[in-house]
Amino acid sequence: MTTYKLGTRGSLLAVTQSTLIKNEIERISGEKVELVLIKTQGDQITNKPLWQLEGKDFFTKELDEALLKGEVDFVVHSYKDLGSERPEGIKLAAVTERRFAHDILLIPQATINELKNWNGPFVVGTSSPRRIANLKHSLSDFIPGSPQIECETLRGNVNSRIKKLRDGQYHAITLALAGIERLAHTEKSAAELTELLQGMNYFVLPQSVFPSAASQGALGIEMQAARQDDGKLLHILSQLAHPKTVEEVYRERKAFKEYGGGCHLAVGIHSKKIGDDFLHVHSGEVDGVRIEKRWLENSSYPKISGKIFVGLPHGSLEDVLYDEYLTKVPETKSLTLEKKHLFVTSRYCVASLKASTAPEGLWAAGTRSAQMLAQEGFWVNGTSDSLGTEDLVVLKTSKALKIIHPHIETEWNVLSHHQATSDLGTVIGCYERVENKITEEFRNALEKVDAFFWTSFPQYQAYLLKFPEIERAHHFCGLGKTWQEFKAAGIKVHTVASMEDFYQLRK
Repeated sequence: MTTYKLGTRGSLLAVTQSTLIKNEIERISGEKVELVLIKTQGDQITNKPLWQLEGKDFFTKELDEALLKGEVDFVVHSYKDLGSERPEGIKLAAVTERRFAHDILLIPQATINELKNWNGPFVVGTSSPRRIANLKHSLSDFIPGSPQIECETLRGNVNSRIKKLRDGQYHAITLALAGIERLAHTEKSAAELTELLQGMNYFVLPQSVFPSAASQGALGIEMQAARQDDGKLLHILSQLAHPKTVEEVYRERKAFKEYGGGCHLAVGIHSKKIGDDFLHVHSGEVDGVRIEKRWLENSSYPKISGKIFVGLPHGSLEDVLYDEYLTKVPETKSLTLEKKHLFVTSRYCVASLKASTAPEGLWAAGTRSAQMLAQEGFWVNGTSDSLGTEDLVVLKTSKALKIIHPHIETEWNVLSHHQATSDLGTVIGCYERVENKITEEFRNALEKVDAFFWTSFPQYQAYLLKFPEIERAHHFCGLGKTWQEFKAAGIKVHTVASMEDFYQLRK
């Protein structure tokens, strides 16, 4: 049996995630792994944001030296800590599967209770230029009462940051969810985390508005490039690689480098593989200029020369035809939800939500729904980012979120229309689609439509049944449940990253 030395930083999080890798390697290989703790400059300097310090590689330089000297056999990093330029002689052996790549806003429940009477700024602790830029720009829209957001310096390990929040130094703090999640996976660190998170609540920040750091959530495992052991260690480590994650973080790190890189970069970069395509989201600031980009890689679309239809009940664009055929009529249902998590799919569900007891957790289908709920005074725990329920199904399994919300893994309730289905839990119908009488003017306008953007698959089905001639047009939708249902039905549809992208196709 070979004993390998794994180099790691000495912080609780670094040791915890290295221990998870150690256990997995021992499981798949039968070899033994010994942790070697190495202090880094970034761990020792905690009174200043890293972007204010001279130099670079604050969390990796000492590990690099130990690896190149042969003092350790391989090292484990949070991949986002690795710069785009790595020392000669070091090889990336594996990038592990990432889950929970989001940032998370932690907030005491007592602070949430005070929001309806809030006066003054809302102070969020973070030292990341990326987080500062996006929190100041957008967070207010997701908080009841829309307070002014201010950010103050927050450094230290995960536990010390949460302690500072508990001590009242901030109203909320922002952390990487992946880091908290790893701490929740080992007995000792989970016990400490459980105590720290008592009385806390959270908002999982949507990637479409608050994209995480490039390669956040993944671990990078490095070894000496010239190691002479017949490739045995490389073979072992390569078994931990995750191809989908590799594809996503490659794109993120490429964009990170193109922006100039460095810990001072104030741009969040997130790439998500959806089907055979990649959704890209960049948000932040570069040289004082706001960056807002969201697009699908390698997408090609038909030329649109005629009128367009958007499946919303109304809108402000004069040259767009809106849905005059179907009207959504809300109902009011009184629900008992104390030990349930509730997924709200539409603004037409708010009447039922207001009539019900407060759920343990509240989630929205998209960012606009989340903002609307915040305006109504509700605290929202996260969104599906208009991408279906895939991310929420994963978040339900989070051990960290379960510390705060013990019933998150149990079946959820879903507020939607009466014919809806969901893989999240029990659907409670709270609005109906009603057919309106069609005017001759609307029918004539519909005949001139060249492209339709559908907000749901049942909407498309209802229109096709009433107006079969629309089948000859181009059909579009977003990347969520509507697209999944079109695909399951075998109907050709073009996907766009956002409705704004659909509007741009006219130009």
